Amino acid sequence: MPDCKVSAQNLSDWLNTAQGRYVLSREQDFFDRSVSDIFGFNALQLGWCEHDFLRASRMTLRTCAGDESGAAVRLCAEELPLASESIDLLILPHVLEFAAQPHQILREVERVLIAEGSVLISGFNPYSLWGARRAFGAKNGYPWAGEFIALQRLKDWLALLGFVVVSGRYAVHAPPFNLSSSLARCNFMDTAGERWRTVSGGVYFLHAIKRVPGMRLIQPQWNKKRLRRFVPATPKLNKTHKAKEGISIN
Repeated sequence: MPDCKVSAQNLSDWLNTAQGRYVLSREQDFFDRSVSDIFGFNALQLGWCEHDFLRASRMTLRTCAGDESGAAVRLCAEELPLASESIDLLILPHVLEFAAQPHQILREVERVLIAEGSVLISGFNPYSLWGARRAFGAKNGYPWAGEFIALQRLKDWLALLGFVVVSGRYAVHAPPFNLSSSLARCNFMDTAGERWRTVSGGVYFLHAIKRVPGMRLIQPQWNKKRLRRFVPATPKLNKTHKAKEGISIN
């Protein structure tokens, strides 16, 4: 049984700070725009259950699950108590970098998603100002206690499981300041980052689809000349001989 406890502490407290509200606004904007264009029946959000990232989804069943207060379903992400191929959309908001076994979580995601099902992932970019703050600063509390996963590394993990990344983007281009006034003065960095599609954003987002190869029936290529040798010859009737015997053949 894996350890389901989140390594990061005081997530709710951090989301109430200027830093947390800044990141949360970018997260909510991405998920609102992404889930509205994904169709199906069952959608699941893992983690961050205090905030509804599925509110813009058109799916019938929308649930948030996790090992935290506020979750509609209490579960361990490493062992999802769900039937295989039962979910159309799954959201992972900063789940992997705070999990002891991120590979196992992705394997479970692949198992429960239907063919052509979608997974939306958000993560902190280690090659950014936020990544530099974690590398050279104290690694206490949220989000600095997590293991930031590089975007290319995450893409490789998804490719091994048969996922295809169809879209992605960076956000949170401002430095990790603690004051709202300091973050407000850096709004131009977000504008420039969105315009020039820079890869230095503190947070990245991915939309990947589970691909299942279809089966193609391969028919044998028979050699027609050789095949004729094995076809039994049909007996030919001698019309002249049969006519003499009084048998009419039409």
